[in-house]
Parts: sequence; structure tokens; C-alpha cells
Amino acid sequence: MIGGASQADIAILVISARKGEFETGFERGGQTREHTMLVKTVGVRNLIVLVNKMDDQTVNWDEARYREIEGKLSLYLKTCGFKSEKDTIFIPCSGRTGAMLIEHPGPKVVSWYTGPTFIEYLDRISSFDRNIDGCLRMPIVQRYKDMGVIVLGKIESGQVRVGDRCLIMPNRTRVEVTNIYYEDIETDSSVCGENVRLKLKNVEEEEISPGFVLCDMIHEPCHMGRAFDAQVAIIDCNSIITVGYSAILHLYTTVVKVELKKLISLIDRKTGNETKLSMPFIKQDQTAIVRFELSEPNATICIETYKDFSKLGRFILREDDHTVAVGQVLKINP
Repeated sequence: MIGGASQADIAILVISARKGEFETGFERGGQTREHTMLVKTVGVRNLIVLVNKMDDQTVNWDEARYREIEGKLSLYLKTCGFKSEKDTIFIPCSGRTGAMLIEHPGPKVVSWYTGPTFIEYLDRISSFDRNIDGCLRMPIVQRYKDMGVIVLGKIESGQVRVGDRCLIMPNRTRVEVTNIYYEDIETDSSVCGENVRLKLKNVEEEEISPGFVLCDMIHEPCHMGRAFDAQVAIIDCNSIITVGYSAILHLYTTVVKVELKKLISLIDRKTGNETKLSMPFIKQDQTAIVRFELSEPNATICIETYKDFSKLGRFILREDDHTVAVGQVLKINP
């Protein structure tokens, strides 16, 4: 889910309006909360909330139930960083009948909702600004062999053409792009924002792993490292976190184990100012500046500071299949 969300510009959160089902997903530790936090952390810009099952007999298109869900969820979305009017929209709907997905069922069914249907809203979304003229950055999601080596991913910056000579980081493998496929159609070029398949030569499938990044050879390639300073927000941890703590780092499509090496300072969530640590640990609902290092000796990953390239500068820390913290890379250490 995290790897897929990392490539998305828009997320669709489907909520059940049925009595008890929304409450189960929204309570602390529920998937509604976790998934909302995850999509914002990995950089999703717009969120569409479909309040589904409005036709259920326990709801029957009741406006009060819809407003109750909208009110509770809107407050949480703000804490995640979504701006209610600019970034999000709530739409009541029925997946069973299709009401409000393509067409409005009419005032006899839903007299109180006058906003757009799901498809109407999608059609109204403005195009996103893309850095087409920037350096090529395509994090690799998957690779396989089919009459040559194929890599899949979303071009996050720049563009690529057939015949381009590129680098695969962090191994600095020199490759040439021989074929480009966009939506299963072969093309001569592709630009940022597009999910593509590229056929490469001068490389073997075993030399590529998810999380590697395809870069052009004109600009400086992406940074790589094994230790970094970061600002982390602890969102769900039942115990204290001290030096030596380890968790699974999810950074775009990279998944590696990291270890906490140093606690640097605390961040006051109200003022944003740094303060000294009064205790040798951090805990839930605290934000801190810390230093992480990859657990595997001699390993390196493609990584950027959040300021320089946000897609490769955001990360999530998970433990036992739940999200412990979210963070941003501040500095890559040599």
C-alpha cells in the first residue's frame, strides 16, 4: 500500500456510513486513521472521501449521519495536514447502486447534497505542475525480464527518450533506454507524472532492486547514503524510544531496516523551536531531530533531503505491521 501511495497524486478514502463500521475504522489504531496519515506522509496532494453505503437501511441517506462522519473526519484530516476546502472533498455515495459516483440520484433520494458526483469532481481537478525540464528521477518499483530487462516506475522529475544513456543509482550502473511503454503503448519519450515501463540494455535483472533510482547522465545523480538526520513525529508507540531502537523504514519504494543512533533534540509542536532533551528517550506525540543508520553493514540507499527532493525525503517507520512514526530527511551524513 505504501509503495503504491508514494506514486499517487490523488487518494480516494472509502468510508462506510453503516452504524458501527465507521467507528471501528476510525478509533485509535483503526485503518481509517493509519491510511489517511500514510497517504499524506508520502506526498498525496488531494483526498477524496467517499462516504459509502449511504443507502444502507441503518442510514437511508440520512444527512445527520453524513455530517457526523464529515465533522469527525475533517478534524483528523487537519491534524494530518490536509486543508479541508483546498485539498479534500466529501461525497456521499452508494457503491451498490452507483448513486453519486457517476450521476446524482435526484432530489427525492438526496435533496440535501448539491455538490459534484465522484466523476464530475475528478474531471474538475486542475493539472499538476510537473518539473519536466528538471533532472531525471524515476524510482524503480519493479523489474523483470522479457526479451531484455524491464523496469517499472513513475517519472517524478524530468523526461526520458529512447536512446538516452542513464545511471541506475546507487550502484552507478550505466544503461541505455531502448524502448518506452506508456499505458501499454510504445512511445519515443515520456515525461514526469507518467507511470512507464522502460526496456534497458547493459544491465541484468539481478543488478536492480526496488528502490533504485534511474537518473540522467547530464545532471548530478540522486544522493545515496546509509546514515541521515531527520525530523520524526511519533504517532503510535506504546513504549519509549531510545538509542538502539530499530524499525522498518519505508522511503518511496525502498524498504530497509534502520537503527536509531542518536537523539539530537526535541521540537516544540506549537512553536517549531528546538529544545534540549531532558530525558534520554522520545515517546508518543513527540517530535524530535534524530539520527538513523541502516542496520545492514555496507548497505546504501537512494535518499534526498526533503528540502531538495520531497519524494525521496519523506519516510515512514513501521513495526509489527503498524506505523510508529513519520519523518522528513534533513541531512545525509557521509
